[in-house]
Amino acid sequence: MSSQHIRGVDGDRFDSVVEVLAKANEPKTGDRLAGIAAESAAERVAAKRALAGMRLETLRENPAVPADEDEVTRVIQEAVREPVYGRIKEWTVADLREFLVAHETGEREIAAIRSGLTSEMIAAVTKLMSTMDLVLVTSKMRVTARCTNTIGEDGTLSFRLQPNDPTDDVSNIVDAIAEGLSYGVGDAVIGVNPVEDGVETTTRILEATHDVIEEWGIPTQNCCLSHVTTQMDAIREGAPADLLFQSLAGTEAGNDEFGVDVDVLDEAHDLARRRSTAAGPNVMYFETGQGSELSGDAHHGVDQLTLEARCYGLAKRYDPFIVNTVVGFIGPEYLYDGQQVIRAGLEDVFMGQLHGISMGIDACYTNHIRADQNDIETLAVLLAAAGTNYFITVAMGDDVMLNYQSNSYHDAAALWEIFDLGPAPEFRAWLEEVDVWRDGRLTERAGDPTIFA
Repeated sequence: MSSQHIRGVDGDRFDSVVEVLAKANEPKTGDRLAGIAAESAAERVAAKRALAGMRLETLRENPAVPADEDEVTRVIQEAVREPVYGRIKEWTVADLREFLVAHETGEREIAAIRSGLTSEMIAAVTKLMSTMDLVLVTSKMRVTARCTNTIGEDGTLSFRLQPNDPTDDVSNIVDAIAEGLSYGVGDAVIGVNPVEDGVETTTRILEATHDVIEEWGIPTQNCCLSHVTTQMDAIREGAPADLLFQSLAGTEAGNDEFGVDVDVLDEAHDLARRRSTAAGPNVMYFETGQGSELSGDAHHGVDQLTLEARCYGLAKRYDPFIVNTVVGFIGPEYLYDGQQVIRAGLEDVFMGQLHGISMGIDACYTNHIRADQNDIETLAVLLAAAGTNYFITVAMGDDVMLNYQSNSYHDAAALWEIFDLGPAPEFRAWLEEVDVWRDGRLTERAGDPTIFA
């Protein structure tokens, strides 16, 4: 189809499926920087109408990057269950949207078609959905996973405790963990971004976080977010890791920029299943974000939303415990302002959940993007309503090592109260034992880190 013209309902002509996908996307500065965005609102509407009438079979047969050039495409294509695909391949993208938003469609009905979808199909339907559509359909999807505890169950909203330190000082990291735990966060993972990517630093951080978990009997997971090969070396030398982490891209070339490929990820997954200190079975943690492929000139002329969907198609291969998008972290050259960040966050969580993976988000922004705390609080409220599995939290919403703003421990308390939610069940029971949680709320002891002194 790349050499065949595609005509829209009003006679508009597009040169390829990839062009239709790009021009049907909501405005993103990354697509404009790449020179592939719609030139006007009228052209965007024309592309959306052409996309709405496109059959799912056309998207299957015309992947964003040809399979003979890209291993991510091959992973996505090989994962399709042909009998399921056969039942839906003649649907149009509009038909898929109508199915998803229909009142009678619930989690069971969505689960029944998941294995017949490719990432390009999921990206396509996302482009036809409004903000409310994305919230509505995401709220229908419940994806659970288990590592040491269980994430994604009804009535829960989990949080990653991110105790980063600008010098990798373990004592500071442990103190930050105590503060986060005192506010009830940390059930998704206690995950540290190290300054130095080395085996020795990774081992120290893993041992320190593991010791805290063991000392207090905390039903959660630890992770050090160094490069996956660094973590693998540390584990082989005896470091205690519950989850293995890696950033992903939606193309083979993008993953090459990250220093990984499918073989490396397969090896990491195999090692994690054999050597993880958690019970599992879900022992991988991935991070994504719209625009990463463009920064490495690895986008192949494909729009950033479609490439993001392909990240989730790759992640699904490893049945991860958690995946999160870092929508506002990459910068204004990809997502310019709060409006674009909010839209991208809703898109990403929807696409991750529709792929069937346990999805969360770092609702965040950097200081050089046109966004503020109100924007990420708006995104947090929308995604809590939608039923995302987890958020990232940092002390006072300000990460002093990565130098960006995210949700705070206080935001976690507010979201639990607004939506009558709580932590993962095992973690909630532990919080009750240490008198930080009672009767569905944080107690008056919450926020006192000396509990864990």
